[in-house]
Amino acid sequence: MPEAPLLSEKPRLRGVLRRTVPFLRPHRGVLAMAIGLGTAATLALTLVPSVVGWAVDRVAGRDGEGLGFAAAAFAGLVLARLILLRSGEIWLAKAGERVVKSLRDLVVSRLATAPLRFLEAQRSGDLLRRSTTEIADLASFVRGDLPDLLSVTGYLLFTTILLLVYSWQLTLVVVLVFLPLSVLVMRWFQRGAGPAFAAEAAAQAAVAATYREGLQAREAIVSRGAEDQWRERFDRDAAEVRKTALRTEFVVLRTGGVTLAQSVADATILVFGGGLVLAWGLPLSTVAVFVVAMRQLFDSTNQLTTLIGQLQTSRTGLARLLDLLDLAERPAGSGRGADVPERGVLEASTVDFQYTAGVPVLTGVSCTFPPGSRTGLVGPTGSGKTTLAKILTGLYPVDGGCVRYAGVPLEEIEPDLLRRRIMLVPQRVHLVAGTLRDNIRLVPDPPPDERIARALEELGLREWAANLPAGLDTPAGDSLSAGERQLVGLIRAALVDPAVLVLDEATADVDPATGDRIERALDRLHAGRSLIVVAHRQSTIDRLPAAVRLESGRVLAGER
Repeated sequence: MPEAPLLSEKPRLRGVLRRTVPFLRPHRGVLAMAIGLGTAATLALTLVPSVVGWAVDRVAGRDGEGLGFAAAAFAGLVLARLILLRSGEIWLAKAGERVVKSLRDLVVSRLATAPLRFLEAQRSGDLLRRSTTEIADLASFVRGDLPDLLSVTGYLLFTTILLLVYSWQLTLVVVLVFLPLSVLVMRWFQRGAGPAFAAEAAAQAAVAATYREGLQAREAIVSRGAEDQWRERFDRDAAEVRKTALRTEFVVLRTGGVTLAQSVADATILVFGGGLVLAWGLPLSTVAVFVVAMRQLFDSTNQLTTLIGQLQTSRTGLARLLDLLDLAERPAGSGRGADVPERGVLEASTVDFQYTAGVPVLTGVSCTFPPGSRTGLVGPTGSGKTTLAKILTGLYPVDGGCVRYAGVPLEEIEPDLLRRRIMLVPQRVHLVAGTLRDNIRLVPDPPPDERIARALEELGLREWAANLPAGLDTPAGDSLSAGERQLVGLIRAALVDPAVLVLDEATADVDPATGDRIERALDRLHAGRSLIVVAHRQSTIDRLPAAVRLESGRVLAGER
């Protein structure tokens, strides 16, 4: 089996739009309405120079009534644009937020079901940035910049058509003078934008990861006096952020060359247009239309250059997000469920496993756990006990051999059903912000209070829960000891009622009283299910009638 893939610092920028289409398709109706309203608003703005030209003709002809109509038409276009633009922005925001929500939901779903080896291979700060900050930046772009980007793009198109209708000669001058210079500037920008924005995003992810890792290891850093070393590492990452950000700013400054192209085009139109009026009788209103339209055209071009920078940032963030979604996707299986018995034998056959190619962790491991059995996984540190526990629960796919439950390979069992049949309580039970009751309910089909009370009674933990400062409403967190966290894991297991329960070092590093409470709860949990315990305390090993002893990744035959 190949090693877990790593998220690349250089996202796949090619094909971002094509990869986004599946997320847009369910919302095409709302998108069509938003684009239609935005297009109408842009068209209303495009017609303003024509009304100005009409007014100029009315003034030249001393037509006061016509001038009044022109003023009314101008006001009507402005009002229509305001209404249409606001409506279009609202519809576009609706569509954009729905797309962002679908991406956010999919990220949560993919990370919740991603292979464990993939999650362990990534830096937590990078995962956090891709799944939160990148989505937040995308949502900000959708709300603030995307409406402007569509409006500016439409205005550039409609204005070009309008200018062609009024005078193809002057339009040709604009195209020949302004367009080549602008294209050269934008191509210069595009050549540097991709690498610059990608490098800045990667540097920001790295500094976020370093900061998060430092917070997680704060006790070890402080207790060992390693603050300076960690600060030096953080400063290096922060310096890289400054370096890449500065590089990005220099790339964005390239777009300022468009202003020079605009000035040259303005001067050329005034000279050439004035000459056509004097020598060929070109209507003065036509020159007025060009002057007004070009002013708006150039303003739109300036806005477009700014928006292109924002678009590049959002494109890079979206590509990083899509890369995460692609790599975190759970491999498709047969999804067997109905034909998997509720109780059955759990069996590992000649299992091989390695985290890194060429470095075996388990070699030819075979063991069987009949229904209702109680077995310990014992052995020295590094012998592969925890790895085997995770393999037996289907969290790691094997490199060789097979693990079956009731005769069915684990990879063929529908994942949600597998989690109900075989459950792992890790050595460190993780808690989330909230009360103890909130944490106990982190199981499929969150149970009512009555079911939680029965589980506490069944495990003999009712008195323990009642003696907590606020009972089950006690805030979960550092106030709970490692042993009490294990009790939370056991309560969750009782609520799930798995056929096989695997506990990783359940009584390690706990005080004797809590250890005894855990062991008594285990005795009660054993009824009707197989129990596999990664055993550390000798008292725990002595309570188990059978054991699988590991050493150097192999099972020692004939030893308890």
